[in-house]
Amino acid sequence: MSKLVPCMWFNGDAEEAAKFYVSLVPNSEITHVQRNVSDGPSGKTGSVLVVEFTVAGQPLVALNGGMKMEYTHAISLMIHCDDQAQVDSVWNAFIAHGGKEEQCGWLRDRWGVAWQVVPKVMFEFLTSPDKAAAARAMQAMMKMVKLDVAVLRQAFEGKSAA
Repeated sequence: MSKLVPCMWFNGDAEEAAKFYVSLVPNSEITHVQRNVSDGPSGKTGSVLVVEFTVAGQPLVALNGGMKMEYTHAISLMIHCDDQAQVDSVWNAFIAHGGKEEQCGWLRDRWGVAWQVVPKVMFEFLTSPDKAAAARAMQAMMKMVKLDVAVLRQAFEGKSAA
């Protein structure tokens, strides 16, 4: 069966990026490193060409493409976090390693890749049959940078923040 595997473009630091990404959450690992068999735009013979890895079980590929390419928000990677502790851990790791905060749970890592760090409960709030509660959670999220589960829950439940 065919499988969709996103390929991320790097300029010489694909292995460093993959090692960082797999450090973020459980069920993540580097599964294969392919080296250049000859000198080329992506590097010298023996240097890393492709790194296959998983983040939270999702297969990804990092490619040393030989030149810098810019990432846009047209595509991002989302990490579903179990709780606030995991949101904080993942978020803080990105920021500590050169990431830049954005809004609504978005950030950019040091390579410019857009990530969304989202607590799983957010999806429960947004898909609730109580449309007013879902709208309150959405409005609360729109005011945040890093998502705060307690504040989102208060908004969802119609309680004002203390």
